[in-house]
Amino acid sequence: MSLLTSLIRASTQFQQAMEKRQAPATGADASAGTPRSQPAEAEPVPGADRFTPSDNNQADLARLKSRKLSLVDYKQTVGQDLAFVRETLRHKLAEYNLHPATALNVSKDESGRIAVDGKIAEKTRTLIEKDLNVNKNFKDAFSRLSVNEPTLHFMDNALKLNQAYGVNNPLLDTLISDNQQFNGLQDLVHRYDTLRRSVSAEQIEAAGNTRSYAFNLNARA
Repeated sequence: MSLLTSLIRASTQFQQAMEKRQAPATGADASAGTPRSQPAEAEPVPGADRFTPSDNNQADLARLKSRKLSLVDYKQTVGQDLAFVRETLRHKLAEYNLHPATALNVSKDESGRIAVDGKIAEKTRTLIEKDLNVNKNFKDAFSRLSVNEPTLHFMDNALKLNQAYGVNNPLLDTLISDNQQFNGLQDLVHRYDTLRRSVSAEQIEAAGNTRSYAFNLNARA
């Protein structure tokens, strides 16, 4: 529930900021275009919609764009790499006679090398780390996961919130192109990576993602 709350709060704050930016300009236009002798009939009608039709149209278009995303196809693509990385690590546990439920944390260090962490002997950890760094297929799959999975995780959470609570996430809208031809997984990954580089760390964490990536095998929830 904390993740849902954070996403709702981030979207609400963004929308409130946009409304505050538009409010002064709207007020200035209203005062400049209304003569002082104008009667009191210019007061807003109770129940009148505060938002312009164009705003509503934009929200509707954003929902239509997000509904066309092929999340199932994206998940299948990411799932193949997830399965490969998971099975490779399980084989390593068996190869070094470790318990199948041993927890391992795999990430990349500052030099881009695979780094392994877990409650295992240092010698064994070093050997597993060395094996993974010479396994090109594993390194390629892990590199793809490090960019594909955070993007998919963000989109999946944003769409679930949209469907469950009607919360339109403006960050998601910036990722989706009007032309579905440019909404392939790698297109979205590229735009999301650009977004992560431009926004603050607080916004990324509020969306349920961090700037670093790690794969956890047998990690306890």
